[in-house]
Amino acid sequence: MSDAPSSTQFATEHFFRHESARLVATLAGQFGAQRLQWVEDVVQEALVRALQTWPYRGVPDNPAAWLTQTARHLALDQLRREQRWNEREEGISAEQARWMAVPLETAPDDDAHLRDDTLRLMFVCCHPQLSAEAQIALALRTLCGLSPAEIAAAFVTSEAAISKRLVRARQRIRELALPFELPAAHDLPQRLDAVLASLYLLFNEGYKASSGEHLVRSDLCHEAIRLTELLATHQHTGLPQCHALLALMLLSAARLPARTDEAGEILRLHEQDRSLWDQSFIQCGLQHLQLSARGDTLTEYHLEAGIAACHSTAASHETTDWARILALYDQLMLLTSSSVVVLNRAIAVGRVNGAQSGLEALAAVQGLDSYLSLHAARGAFAAELGQSQAAAAHFRGALTLAALPSERSFFERLIAECETSQPQKGTR
Repeated sequence: MSDAPSSTQFATEHFFRHESARLVATLAGQFGAQRLQWVEDVVQEALVRALQTWPYRGVPDNPAAWLTQTARHLALDQLRREQRWNEREEGISAEQARWMAVPLETAPDDDAHLRDDTLRLMFVCCHPQLSAEAQIALALRTLCGLSPAEIAAAFVTSEAAISKRLVRARQRIRELALPFELPAAHDLPQRLDAVLASLYLLFNEGYKASSGEHLVRSDLCHEAIRLTELLATHQHTGLPQCHALLALMLLSAARLPARTDEAGEILRLHEQDRSLWDQSFIQCGLQHLQLSARGDTLTEYHLEAGIAACHSTAASHETTDWARILALYDQLMLLTSSSVVVLNRAIAVGRVNGAQSGLEALAAVQGLDSYLSLHAARGAFAAELGQSQAAAAHFRGALTLAALPSERSFFERLIAECETSQPQKGTR
C-alpha cells in the first residue's frame, strides 16, 4: 500500500504527458481550433479530476479512456452554460452522442496519412498568418506537451518571452477563426517547414531533455519519428527535406541505448558501446538520406543528417571522419547563422586541427553564455591541453547551468578529475 501514492502520481504524470496532446487534438477537432485555449483548459481540468479521484478509487484500467471521457463531459457541461449553446435537451443529447463517437471527417484517400489528429492540428498551428516562431511554439506547447520552459530552452530564450508568444498566437487563432481542417493539398508545402521545425525541436527535447530526471526521453523521440514518417509517406509532404529530417532522427535515435550507463550516467561519444547502437535504425536512416537527395533541394536537415551519418557509420570514435564533418558544418554555416551551429563547428575544428584550434574557434561563439554545451566544450579542450585549472573553471560554469541530475553528476566527476590532476600546493 505504501507504493500506491507514488504509483498513482507516476501514472497520472505519465498519461498527462503522453495523452494530453492527443486529447487536445481530438477535442480541437470536434470543437474548433479557435477554441484552442478553452480545449487546453478542459484537458487540464480532466487531469485535476484524475489527481483528485485516482488516489482514492485507484488508477482506471484504461486511464487514457478515463481522461478522454472526463474531458468530454467537462466540455459538454461548460457548453451547456454558454448561452449560444443553450439549446433544447434533445439537441444537446444528439451533440453528446456525436462527440462520444469520436468521429473523424472523411478525408480523400490521398490524405489518409494525415488523418492523424495531432498532425492535422499541427498544420493548423502552423498557419501562415501566424509568425514562424509563434507557429512552432504553439505546436510544441499544444501538441507536443512541452512546457514554456522547455520551449524556451529550444529557442534559447526566456520562458516569459515564450509565454507571451503563446498568448498572442492563441488570440490570433481566435481572431482568424481558423478551422480544424487539413489545408488543401497545394497549401501543405507552405506550412511544411514550420511543421518539420516543430518535429525537429520535439526530437531534440527527447534526445537531450532540458528538465526532469532523465537525460533521454525516448518517448518524445519516437513520437517525432512517428509523425515525420507519416509526412514522408504522404504524396504531398514526402519532399526531400522531410526525408532528410527523418534520416537525421533515425540516425540519432540509433544511438539512444548507449547514451547513458545502467545507472543513468552520461556517456560521451567515445565512451559509448557501439554494439548497442540500433543498426536497423541506422540502415533505415541511410535509406531516407538517399531519398532526400532527389532533386536540387539542400536544407539544414540534409547537412545535419550527413553529420549524423558520419558518426553512426564510424566503426570507432578514432575512425570518425571529422574532416568530412567539418566540411558539412562549413556548408551548414552558409545556410544558417545559428550560434549553436557555430559552436558545433568549433568542436569539429578542435577534432580536426587540435584542442587549441578548438578553443580559438569557440571564442567566436556569440550569445551562448548561458548555454551549457559551450562551457562543456571549453572545459574539454582545456583538459586535453593539460590546463586542469582552466578546465575545472569551465566545468564549474557548466555545472551551474546543469538542470538534470545526470548532468550535475557528470560535471562534478569531471571537476574532481581536473582537481586530482592539478599539482598540490608546495610541490614542483
